[in-house]
Amino acid sequence: MNHQPGLFAVGTRDHYHLEFDLRPDVDRAALATALAGVHEARGLGSVNLVVGFGAGTWARFGDEQPDGLRPFDPIEGTDGHGVPATQHDVWVFAHGTGRDTVLHAARAIVAAMAPVATVAVDRPSFMYLDSRDLTGFIDGTANPGLDEAPEVALIPEGSPCAGGTFVIAMTWVHDLASFDALPVAEQERVFGRSKPDSVEMDDATKPANAHIARVEIDDDDGEELEIFRRSTPWGTASEHGLYFVAFSADLRRYDLMLTRMFGLGDDGVRDRLTDFSTPVTASYYFAPSADALEALIGSA
Repeated sequence: MNHQPGLFAVGTRDHYHLEFDLRPDVDRAALATALAGVHEARGLGSVNLVVGFGAGTWARFGDEQPDGLRPFDPIEGTDGHGVPATQHDVWVFAHGTGRDTVLHAARAIVAAMAPVATVAVDRPSFMYLDSRDLTGFIDGTANPGLDEAPEVALIPEGSPCAGGTFVIAMTWVHDLASFDALPVAEQERVFGRSKPDSVEMDDATKPANAHIARVEIDDDDGEELEIFRRSTPWGTASEHGLYFVAFSADLRRYDLMLTRMFGLGDDGVRDRLTDFSTPVTASYYFAPSADALEALIGSA
């Protein structure tokens, strides 16, 4: 089964994420017609698309179910920190090389979905400088290369829904005023990396609550549990943050990372980055293979 090509079309600087809630009593034919309209947006300025579905939506309309798909559950972490569950039904990720063409495509996507769904999250985002977060730190330093990414992100052949991927989509709001007030050396301790060139601290100096110390996790065989990130900053001068999106062959990897970030791991340590950034939306989606998506669209 072939994956949706927009998954690994990297290097695009302008992104747009749309999350939808389906209207009551939408049937398969109506959704398929809407998705056919969504796919027509690919031709508007050579925009790349990825389409995902919440667990309930895919259970209703998908021909095959992946192992482990479920809605996002809220996380109640330590010290009053946590993650709300704002699960929606359909997610569309549009990205390209121009803000104008990506916005044009996003408007066409909203129009195509309007008969069957309402917009719940409308989030334009962008690549910042040399792929940095608004904190000034390089984002995705440890991301798998394109040669490794399919193995990390895609459900393997022989498993249900091969070629599909589990998606996490979260909106984080940054408190940059507080973060920027820290000396650079202290900012680096928050992330566990150097700010100019993203060199990881050695184990002797890296704090246990540094961000990378919380999200870099090994399995029982000592192999790192990787995800493929496509996160980008969003915002205005007065409100800003990160739209965190990633793809994985196993949804449980996200659970493990978030558990450790919010102080619910065995060591009880919370990621210090959560003192400076707060998640306000969080959903899990399943992005089926291109063949499975075309099969759904073809049922219109």
